[in-house]
Amino acid sequence: MRRALLILGLLLPHATHAGGLAAARTLPAGTVIGAADLRASDGDHRGLTDPSQAIGLQTRITIYEGRPIQASLLQAPILVNRNQLVRLDFQKGTLRIATNGRSLDQGAAGDLVRVMNLGSRSTITARVNSDGTLSVAH
Repeated sequence: MRRALLILGLLLPHATHAGGLAAARTLPAGTVIGAADLRASDGDHRGLTDPSQAIGLQTRITIYEGRPIQASLLQAPILVNRNQLVRLDFQKGTLRIATNGRSLDQGAAGDLVRVMNLGSRSTITARVNSDGTLSVAH
């Protein structure tokens, strides 16, 4: 097995010396990644190589310093948390209704979440907007 890996390394030198991105510090779960959180890494890392693929995304789990940054460890930043009070907007034509609700799910921009309308106590589905408000999906 070791011999096969050695031969593979000789045949594919670019694969064994490919650089990637690593965590410059320990990134706790939920951290939104900035440029200062990344560093170039030499060696055999199976992860992201372009900083633009990671900057602005949120970590799903803790990534320890020096570990490669992989796409599966990242997600779009969560804007609405479960049990959070939110503004809920409904618009159809010239009719616009705004009310308060309680999010029953967490979600990032563009996600559909369940929300309880606090006025009627009914559960509806709404889309998370980039500003953290919710629009009723119709």
